[in-house]
Amino acid sequence: MVVGTKYCSNCGQQIDEEAEVCPECGVRQARPVYREVVYQQKNPGLAAVLSALFVGFGQIYNGQIAKGLIMMVLYFFSILLVLVLIGLITTPLIWIFGIYDAYNTAKRINDGEIVV
Repeated sequence: MVVGTKYCSNCGQQIDEEAEVCPECGVRQARPVYREVVYQQKNPGLAAVLSALFVGFGQIYNGQIAKGLIMMVLYFFSILLVLVLIGLITTPLIWIFGIYDAYNTAKRINDGEIVV
């Protein structure tokens, strides 16, 4: 295929890429459709506050639903582990990580580094 050409959608004849009508068969050619994708901006502060209120809510707000649900399950089991004392360490760590992750993920979404 020569640069600046395309094939007719009806007869397959090679035509100029700017042609609106095929000179061979007379069929109007479809124009390419360009769509601009707009991503919703996330508020990092709100993501952090939601995650501080309950672990996983900030991740869900950021559109990472599976990650938020996993964080909730981990937090639940960590609370159960308080009965054997290890939860006294893991529970605050998971809570702090959830806040940190929600905030940074929202910033990275806004910067276009992550597509949700």
